[in-house]
Amino acid sequence: MQVSKTKAGSSARAQAGAAPAAFGGRTEDHSKRAQPMPLPATPQDLNYLYPQIFWVDGCSNASTPCPPAPSVAPFPPPVPDRRRKPGNRERRSVGFLVTSLLILLALTGVGLSMFQIFHLEKELAELRESTATEHVPPALEKLIGEKEQLLKTEARKAAHLTGNPAQHNLPLEWEPVSGYAFTSGIQYRDQGLVINETGLYFVYSNVLFRDSICSSQVLTHIVYKKNPISPNNHVLMEDKLINYCTGLKKWARKSYLGAIFKLGKMDSLHVNVSKVALVNFEESKTFFGLFKL
Repeated sequence: MQVSKTKAGSSARAQAGAAPAAFGGRTEDHSKRAQPMPLPATPQDLNYLYPQIFWVDGCSNASTPCPPAPSVAPFPPPVPDRRRKPGNRERRSVGFLVTSLLILLALTGVGLSMFQIFHLEKELAELRESTATEHVPPALEKLIGEKEQLLKTEARKAAHLTGNPAQHNLPLEWEPVSGYAFTSGIQYRDQGLVINETGLYFVYSNVLFRDSICSSQVLTHIVYKKNPISPNNHVLMEDKLINYCTGLKKWARKSYLGAIFKLGKMDSLHVNVSKVALVNFEESKTFFGLFKL
């Protein structure tokens, strides 16, 4: 150990002596060359010159064997296509099955309904045949009559009469059937409408007067009521026309009456005018009617 230090010291002095010659530009005897540095003789000296290198993978202890290096990781699996989820096919199958079942149930319900309707029509036809061929009991016949009468009375009571040019006398005569004319639950008799049920009614009447020469006479349009119990007539509505024309030209003037009245059973309503010859009896221009509220 001492020999090594002596050799190291002499080598250092030799290098220190050669340095001034190199920097100062002096030449030095080539015979005095620097001796190579002796190799260390002990392991401690080797540690000093060449420090130990350790792996930084957790294997810091040189005495224990290091685990084998991990193998190279394989490539990651491919990313699945999100547009095609695994459950889409199953969901479509379930949806198709449910839709098919609903359609089947709907068709079954329609079929059952048609069968029931057909069965009821068949029973009704058989019942009609049996009632036509067999004698109907009086009680059943009376019940059927009451039902028919109830249906007739429950129908809306109304009437609309149109002008009738075949006039003979006053009050005005009307057409109860042809054209727009009709009666429902109201009877047309003796040139008037007869009430068969007490209640509120809206009564209306329209008359068109016309002539080819103007005159100064007053035109009157009246709707009145009468009853077999009361001998007097009761005026319900009245209209008087004055100054309805000028000069010698043709003229036409409409008179309309309409209001709500409470009418009793057996009341009859009639229309009267001051001069029948001036009335235009076209069905769209002269008419009379009522309906129950």
